[in-house]
Order: sequence, then structure tokens, then C-alpha cells
Amino acid sequence: MTEKSVAIVRSRVALQQQVRAWKAAGETVGFVPTMGALHAGHISLVEKAKEFASRVVVSIFVNPAQFAPGEDFDTYPRREDEDLALLKAAACDAVYLPTVAEMYPDGSVTDVRVNGMSDLLDGIYRPHFFYGVATVVARLFLHAQPDVAVFGEKDYQQLQIIRRMVRDLGFPVEIIGGDTKRDGDGLAQSSRNLYLSAEERRTAGALFAALHRASVRLSRGAIPSEVLDEARAFVLTAGFKSVDYIALVDPGTLQALPADSPLPAGTAARLLGAAWLGRTRLIDNVSVTL
Repeated sequence: MTEKSVAIVRSRVALQQQVRAWKAAGETVGFVPTMGALHAGHISLVEKAKEFASRVVVSIFVNPAQFAPGEDFDTYPRREDEDLALLKAAACDAVYLPTVAEMYPDGSVTDVRVNGMSDLLDGIYRPHFFYGVATVVARLFLHAQPDVAVFGEKDYQQLQIIRRMVRDLGFPVEIIGGDTKRDGDGLAQSSRNLYLSAEERRTAGALFAALHRASVRLSRGAIPSEVLDEARAFVLTAGFKSVDYIALVDPGTLQALPADSPLPAGTAARLLGAAWLGRTRLIDNVSVTL
């Protein structure tokens, strides 16, 4: 069997020509935006996109607009050759590799902001972040013109913000959430896991363990404030340096849920957490069944 070729595209014009040709032939286009340093979690999103579209485009772009001064933009892992090999093996149809100038033309001053939702949770600690995400995803949607786009549930706040942006601006794109891919100890797969030392990696699964235990406790009628305090203490005792937040929220709006009494049966809820292990900031989330 002949191995499927993957189109490598570096300009908006070339990408749109390819997408137009596919759509003229009656095909649908799925899209998976990434910042590269791909792992099995990313590939699972490609597989999910293939369930909903006949062609799949993956973008690789380390977006400077979502990094604040002093963050890891310069050191963020970049592995283009390895990424392309993974995407070829996954039978991706095209990979979009734009430059910064392609994404942000000289003199560009237009940003996209999803107010409110972007200022909660991670937005408190990284106030620039989701504005950069919304801006680049809006531009990528205009470049790729997809019918569906897949975002991982590991970045749950990001997924909900993109859904809101698409609803508010009327992008003709269906947003699909992809399940979080985990290592054997529960650690959510992430490109930033490459930063962890061997010792830190042995500790890293404690964040998921704390969230999972909290979810079980809540489902059994425990008081949320007590459960959240226990989860924070568990993470710190395990060896994490600090906890930015462990929060119980409405899964759609991301607003905090009441914490002083057990949640009523049938309440929709999500637990989200962010914590520092050495110099690495890990995030995770789990659903809560009530």
C-alpha cells in the first residue's frame, strides 16, 4: 500500500487554495490547532477530527500573543521534523506551518477578546493568555475555513472560551471536545511535561489524583469547600511547590458553584486545577457526576 502523503503548507493563500479544492470536490474539512511538540494526546484529536470530516488539517504555530514577558516562548519545545513524522503516520492531510508575519501581518492591531470567561481561573494568573488564544484561533479559522475543529478537554477553559467565541461571532465551525489523554499514573499529556525532571515526573500524577478523589467525594455528598481544601492540601503534601487554584465551576460558564453545602443531584459541575511542580505549571480538570 502506498503511504499517504501530507501537504506541507506555509502560507494562508496556499492553505485556502487547498481547502477550496477539497470543498469543491464535496469534502469536509476538520482542523486541529496546535503549538507543536506533539504527543499522543494531539494525535487523538486528529483521530477525532477524522470521525467528523473527510480531510484533516493540523496547524503548528507557537503563538507569541499568548506568552507574557518572562514566560517560556523562547524555550517552548519546537520539534518540526518529529511532529511532521507523527502527523504523516496519523494520515493527516495537510499541516499548516505559518510564520509570525503570516499570522500577524505588519502593523496588525486587531485582537479578539472573550471578556468575563477569559478573566477567571487561569485568566487570573495569566491575564494575557486567553486573549492571545482567541485572537490566534479566530485568525486560524479564517485561514483554514474548517467545517469542524477539535480542541482537547485537557485545556477545558480554553475549549469553553472558543465555543463562546464561535457562538458570539458566528463562525461556521462546529467545535468538538476531545478526551484528555493520560499516562498510566493519570498525568494529563502535555507538551510542557517535557520540562519535568525525573523526580518531578514521579510526583506529577498527584494533581489528577487529587481532582479524581475530590470528584468522588462530591458525588457522595461531601461539602465542596471541605473537598477543595483537602485537594489543595493533597497536592502540596505530594510535593508541588504551590497551587494556583482548585475550583468547582459550572462547566458551561466557568463560574464558581456554591461551596458551603452539598451540591443537589443533577447539578452540572467541573473541577479544574493548576499547580506548580518546580518550574513547571500543570493544569488538569475532571467532570463531576452528581
